[in-house]
Amino acid sequence: MLSSSVADAPLVREPLHAPVAHLIRGGLVEGIHYGSVVILGRDGEVRFQLGDIEAAFYPRSALKPVQAVAMVRAGLPLDGELLSLTAASHSGEERHLDGARRILELAGITEDALRNVPDMPFGPAVRDEWIREGRGPSRLAQNCSGKHAAMLYTCVLNDWPLDGYLDPAHPLQQAIAEIVEDLTGQRIARVTVDGCGAPLFSVSLHGLARAAARITSAAPGTPEARVADAMRAHPEMASGAGRDVAALMKVVPGLLAKDGFEGVEVAALPDGRAVAVKISDGANRARIPVAAAALARAGVSAELLTEFQGEALLGGGVEVGRVRPVRALDPVCVSACA
Repeated sequence: MLSSSVADAPLVREPLHAPVAHLIRGGLVEGIHYGSVVILGRDGEVRFQLGDIEAAFYPRSALKPVQAVAMVRAGLPLDGELLSLTAASHSGEERHLDGARRILELAGITEDALRNVPDMPFGPAVRDEWIREGRGPSRLAQNCSGKHAAMLYTCVLNDWPLDGYLDPAHPLQQAIAEIVEDLTGQRIARVTVDGCGAPLFSVSLHGLARAAARITSAAPGTPEARVADAMRAHPEMASGAGRDVAALMKVVPGLLAKDGFEGVEVAALPDGRAVAVKISDGANRARIPVAAAALARAGVSAELLTEFQGEALLGGGVEVGRVRPVRALDPVCVSACA
């Protein structure tokens, strides 16, 4: 049942974002990325905030670990790489397509039951290969196919209808919405449709960080811990080869991280420390360096994060600057965040 401690929905308003990253070229600030950042300590309290962490926003695919927890709570028996794929925004590699097929086979259904939008693979190298081979969009190649296959499997296990499984009023989506509210600790503000066709629930950046912390700090064997363990053990099933979110999980012991379109990143450690980032203009180039800076400020060793410090800005093929997080995100020795 839904916890009685769930707070009211976050306010729907224009977010009061703040500068979170600068484009430094030749020693000058050439551009500014605005956004919001929140860091939670081990006790779940806010230890740092920048911008607007309480306004309603759409977490996009950063909410997938929560959706996966909801499905496991509803009886989804997957573990390991297939559970990681359930929470994936995958690159469309053959292992991802094969994994989605395996989930559908376990459910006793075919890909014809999928209702995510057909698309080309998300990974640039994989997409280029598909184009060279003359292959077109498919539902399996679309980056959310693992989640959709698992949604259908969950419906089969609960005798819920497969038709209309993406309708917010469907029992599956009602079950997912309940767990979104449970783990974020707040009511859902708005419901719309995500890029893949599934319902998308609006919470706050603070709520997203809280949900990630609850997943990573949950007791062993719980649905939350199963999802966290699967994604950490198989980070490239939840993303793809060469993806920054997978690389981040590989270098930071125990870290669970998930990206989302429109500049969203959430990451949490087993002790409950968590960070969440929203880049207001959706710029991917600012997402990972800001998230890495937030992790460093939360106490993760900066030496582990050197490869995530921001892409170079080139002039005539030579580096003349970088995308840099603002000074407010510089690591500081604050015992509450250590």
